[in-house]
Amino acid sequence: MARTLRDLPADLAGKRALVRVDYNVPLDAGQVADATRIEASLPTLRWLLRRDARPVLLSHLGRPAGRPNPALSLKPVASALADLLGSEVLFSAPCDGKDALRASRELRSGQVLLLENTRFLPGETANDEALAGRLARLGDFFVNDAFGTLHRAHASTTGVPARLNPAAAGLLVEREVEALGALDRPRRPFVVAFGGAKIADKIELMRRFVERADLILVGGAMANTFLRAQGIETGASLVEEAALDLARSILSAGEERIRLPTDVIVVDRSSGAGESVADVRVDAIEPGMAALDIGPESRGRYAEALRGCAAFFWNGPMGLFEDPRFAAGTLAIAEAAAEVTATGGFTVIGGGDSAAAIRRAGLLDHVSHVCTGGGAALEYLSSGRLPGLDVLVERRRP
Repeated sequence: MARTLRDLPADLAGKRALVRVDYNVPLDAGQVADATRIEASLPTLRWLLRRDARPVLLSHLGRPAGRPNPALSLKPVASALADLLGSEVLFSAPCDGKDALRASRELRSGQVLLLENTRFLPGETANDEALAGRLARLGDFFVNDAFGTLHRAHASTTGVPARLNPAAAGLLVEREVEALGALDRPRRPFVVAFGGAKIADKIELMRRFVERADLILVGGAMANTFLRAQGIETGASLVEEAALDLARSILSAGEERIRLPTDVIVVDRSSGAGESVADVRVDAIEPGMAALDIGPESRGRYAEALRGCAAFFWNGPMGLFEDPRFAAGTLAIAEAAAEVTATGGFTVIGGGDSAAAIRRAGLLDHVSHVCTGGGAALEYLSSGRLPGLDVLVERRRP
């Protein structure tokens, strides 16, 4: 059982709280374009500041491949955090240098220190022991509030808490684990919707839900692979050829509980006169057609399947929702999820594109829980474990 903030010593005044946050946010012209992940960290930071702890923050941004990249600097995040938190936020680079150590020791009451991108250092993703040791010197205790990173065994997620005691989960991580844990013994009926492109990324979770869910709705490019596995012509649609046998095994295990689209929105580029968009039944897809969304009949069937369900989990869009022509299926699931919540059901949105779709539909506050990390959510639901969570256990001081 992971420790939480309530398990930390009562007196934290003057103590440096080394906090792993997830500030992997989009930047636009040097400004934070979406502060959702920063906002998600505020309850934990305020909890620490109220107890006069000195928060020292570690985060990654993007994939700089172990080298400094000015375009992926966290410095713009410091300004955004200061505005949202209402506290002075200092910044230091690199995150493991002498300046960072000095700044952590000189922090005053009410101040926060944000350190430069951990992935500017090659040892971060390799979980380098020396780097973890240098980072651990920056705090007197450790808090991980970056749920979206818990499935990564990196220096700042597993290496540091293995060396810094006590170590605990922040309020965001605690909420995430509680929401996902409720799906272990869900209220009935329990419906799951899967979309996106790759079956391989979700195979273990799909197998688990075939046994646990009352109904599984499939959309997105993933549905094309299932249709092809049934011998249906999918034309120019994106199909995960290497996963056809996986799809067949899932269908064999729970075909009576799996629903596939009966019609799809296709784009047809075969005529040579530009592209046309049409709704066709899945048994009428022609070689030049590419399915990019579920069709209106399927949207209605899926919405009806969700009506009256007591628990709902959704991961992955129903189509290429970034293009308005192919967004209706994804938005229909978002609206159905909000309706489930409004009628007393428990709804969990599995992060990533599903969260973006809920946000785009203006329904972020109309579902029970939106995960801040899709990959971590899938791994936790599949195995019940996460490397960054497993290390947050009570242990004796060395």
